[in-house]
Amino acid sequence: MKGLILINAYFGGESVMYQPERISEEFTKRGVNTVIRKNDFFAASVKNADLCLDLDGADFVVYLDKDKYVLQALELAKVPVYNSFAALSACDDKMTTYLALSGHGIPMPDTLPGLLCYSPAEKVSKTTLSKIAETLGFPLIVKQCYGSFGEEVYLAKNEEELAVLAEKVKCTPHLFQKFIDTSYGKDVRVIVVGDRIAGGMLRESDKDFRSNLGAGGKGSVYQVGEELAALALKTAKVLGLDYCGIDFLFGKEGMLVCEVNSNAFFGGFEKVTGVNVAGMFVEHILSDLEKRQNLSK
Repeated sequence: MKGLILINAYFGGESVMYQPERISEEFTKRGVNTVIRKNDFFAASVKNADLCLDLDGADFVVYLDKDKYVLQALELAKVPVYNSFAALSACDDKMTTYLALSGHGIPMPDTLPGLLCYSPAEKVSKTTLSKIAETLGFPLIVKQCYGSFGEEVYLAKNEEELAVLAEKVKCTPHLFQKFIDTSYGKDVRVIVVGDRIAGGMLRESDKDFRSNLGAGGKGSVYQVGEELAALALKTAKVLGLDYCGIDFLFGKEGMLVCEVNSNAFFGGFEKVTGVNVAGMFVEHILSDLEKRQNLSK
């Protein structure tokens, strides 16, 4: 058996490579050969009206990228992938995540989808700004729908700041969200692998409303109780995820889902908690592959 671990074509560096290297290491321990490659060689293409793949003999793919076209092609060719196209698509766009989770009894902050503007010369109307302020109050979150590491997330403290930020993001997919002041500078990252909880990490910042480790936050072990574990597992199941990191906010009446990351980096998590996330992910993949093989017999 051979596996392919695909990472983004343009990403590199120690922080990015930790995850694929750890996953490859855990596969090697279990006698499975894997190759780590940047997603820059056109693993999928359409030639002579047919779907063509270039996977160098790989039997499955661990997909640590967000290039949905290649992932969709792999699924169409019935290549086992982790995570799936539908799951990644639901998580990659943050507004799509909230919409997918809505109606399932999963608590989230009140959220308004941004109104996409195609003409930079057009101004966000006062009516729109007033409706946002009336619905969510101040301060409120302005967030681009695509982004990682806590970037492209802004705090509008008043109408003037909201107007500036709304203009800033109007031509990109974005959203407006109620600010949860009881979670200022802190949240909890819970990692889910298959139907298991890997553990939890409290992230805190004394300098910013965001708590991401990449933005200067600090992590510590957080004990995931039964209620939070059930909520995390339900969230992952609704989105169809094999692996994810779910960020929870401390609401006044309980935890709220803030974001779901389909290929969450786990380097900081492993170091803080001591949990072998890579090993859990590999065990889940091998178990799933075995089930697929048995079903095909």
